[in-house]
Amino acid sequence: MMNNHKFYFYTILPVPHRLTLCPVDRSRFKGKALELNTQQFRMKFYRFIYLLMGCILVGNLSFSQTKIMSYNIRYDNPNDGLNRWDLRKDEIVQLLKYYHADFIGIQEALPQQVQFIADHLDQYKYIGHGRDGLGTNSESTPIFYNSSKYKLLKEELFWLSPTPKKVSKGWDAALNRIVVYAKFRSRKTKKIIHVFNTHFDHIGEQARLNSAALIVDFIRNKKLTNKKIVVMGDFNLLPKTPPIMLFEQELDNSYKTKNTIAYGPKGTFNGFATDTEVTEQIDYIFTKNIPVKSYRCIDDRRVNNRQLSDHFPLLIETF
Repeated sequence: MMNNHKFYFYTILPVPHRLTLCPVDRSRFKGKALELNTQQFRMKFYRFIYLLMGCILVGNLSFSQTKIMSYNIRYDNPNDGLNRWDLRKDEIVQLLKYYHADFIGIQEALPQQVQFIADHLDQYKYIGHGRDGLGTNSESTPIFYNSSKYKLLKEELFWLSPTPKKVSKGWDAALNRIVVYAKFRSRKTKKIIHVFNTHFDHIGEQARLNSAALIVDFIRNKKLTNKKIVVMGDFNLLPKTPPIMLFEQELDNSYKTKNTIAYGPKGTFNGFATDTEVTEQIDYIFTKNIPVKSYRCIDDRRVNNRQLSDHFPLLIETF
């Protein structure tokens, strides 16, 4: 009775715009022909599985990789002529959208600038307020973060002065200076990252040194030295100055990290100049316990070839 039955298996026939499953009479195949067809099917099946696993792996990697940007956008100064904020703001937002960093540390942002960026960046939230106190029309160092990828767990703002918990000016500084700190957790990997954003004084030499020491002490006192840390901002300091050397004793300078690909100009302060070499490096992104894949100083221009700001943004990508 068994010999009178026909056994069927299905094969995929390539038909334009669709795949067609057709029953095939097994009795038509003999020995090696059937074995060969089975082997080919297995090879195609395994190839499909490997491809699927590769796609899943790439997706996971892209989610676990983190991009971090530091950007002094130049405060909204109506006397900046053709470099005024209202002439630059749309293109700055375009840049932020294009590079789509997970964390963006902004410096020199007045309230209207913070609000404009917040209104035009989907999926982002921000923390921080002005250096002269909450609700004041003063410059700030907000941290924008991709809220679809990271959850805010803790935030803190403190002043770079002997009285960091009060609105204050430190040492020989010309202006009040602040740090915005936050603790985040990845929604995907559940890993924690601690992010600092700051803007050091442009006049006070002692203030800059003490400000660096204050941040390092904060990291130590909070027992963060073995955690993933980012400290970024406009430090108004050239390389090899004592405050930068102090940071490099405790943290990794992403521009100099071993095996990191550094791309773009070394200088970060362009002063809105368009026809001279940029050599002043005063903006930095420092890290701790974070492998940095790449570092880029972005020297993109506006459509009219003017600078987007008087500083270049920095962008790092981590593993």
